[in-house]
Amino acid sequence: MSNQYSVVITTVSSDDDATNLAEVLLSKQLAACVQVVPIKSHYTWKGSLNVDSEQLLMIKAKHSDFSAIQQCIVENHSYEVPEIIEVPITAGFPAYLSWIDEVTK
Repeated sequence: MSNQYSVVITTVSSDDDATNLAEVLLSKQLAACVQVVPIKSHYTWKGSLNVDSEQLLMIKAKHSDFSAIQQCIVENHSYEVPEIIEVPITAGFPAYLSWIDEVTK
């Protein structure tokens, strides 16, 4: 499999933003599945400690689409510096991984 698939992680500030971003990624066939989970983030930004409620998006995709996914997130994101992290999938249920191939470009 050799890093053919990945989970791209990002956060947004609202459920509406999460839904909009998920719909864009799915409609462009850049993601097979986008899971949205409410979270609380603790972080430092511009010298201040912050705690905010956010939505975590876990985007299942092909590694080869990462650049396009990153660009799509940047274009559709309200944050100055959005979190965009790619985590390689090193193993997975073969039928699920095949499904990722079927529903993405």
